[in-house]
Amino acid sequence: MIDEAGFVGDGSWRLGWVDGFVEAASFRLVPETGASRGALVERLLGRVEPDPELWEGVLIDALLAHPAAARLRTLELRLTDFDRSAASAAAALAARRWDHLTSLHFGYGFEYLYEHGTSSTGRRIEPMDHYDKGLVGGAEAAMWAALPALRTLTVEGALLFGWIGGEAVTDLRLRGAVVSDGGVLPGSHEGFVTLPALERLELEIDSDVHGTTGSVEMLAELTAGGYPALRSLDLGDALFDEGDFATLAALADASVLPQLERLRVRALNVERFHVEGEPLAALAEVAPRFAHLRLSVAGDIAVEGAARADVDRVLPTVSWR
Repeated sequence: MIDEAGFVGDGSWRLGWVDGFVEAASFRLVPETGASRGALVERLLGRVEPDPELWEGVLIDALLAHPAAARLRTLELRLTDFDRSAASAAAALAARRWDHLTSLHFGYGFEYLYEHGTSSTGRRIEPMDHYDKGLVGGAEAAMWAALPALRTLTVEGALLFGWIGGEAVTDLRLRGAVVSDGGVLPGSHEGFVTLPALERLELEIDSDVHGTTGSVEMLAELTAGGYPALRSLDLGDALFDEGDFATLAALADASVLPQLERLRVRALNVERFHVEGEPLAALAEVAPRFAHLRLSVAGDIAVEGAARADVDRVLPTVSWR
């Protein structure tokens, strides 16, 4: 049996039970019960684990390895000791086939991208130490293969996976530069299609801890061959380095654009120094590329030298929801 009393007392796991099986599970380490966590870990392992930063991984593995988790449908893993537990959590998911798991949230929270984290013992965690290799350490292929029923996926943090995948994933939200090379997109491309069923993609990316924003050139990776089923792209919380018009122009050139039905961008502030010639004329030049879809703007719409009515006529927009 799962040590349910121990899990309840610790508070890091919140479990939803149905007919003796865990169907929903959410994990976030609770600092207030840290002093007694060692005893729970000792019961789970049958031995003392002297390193408190490994306890998070032990608690995650204890649930995911248990038969009562076999019917898990929804799982949230919000990590604290992420430089120690991301790899072990990925390995625990990869260790068995999850035929019922349809929704997964995996990662760690942050305010500014690439900022240092703080472990459960107060140690400074530097995400950039894991550049290229990734925090899961190459376990992604086995992990994605073990999740055949996964439909909804959220990944949060920096430099977690070498690539994001899932044969059945239809809805994907990425917060941060989640790919190990600093990329903000999943890494799917023609010849290596990792998300063949993906219909809706949402990106949340802002300036990092150094004040640097992501390159608009990344949007060229949104190819029809890499994302054959994509129909909705939400960039309402995605900031790129060359401004709003450059973002729109890059999307106009993306080969995935003709198949999109819905698109949201962060803002549409266009001034003369952003374009050659008059801003409204520049906007009119790219506008026909978006005529087939429902375009939304999350923030301000302001085109220098043009009335809002003229902007709406040239490039109509609609509410996102």
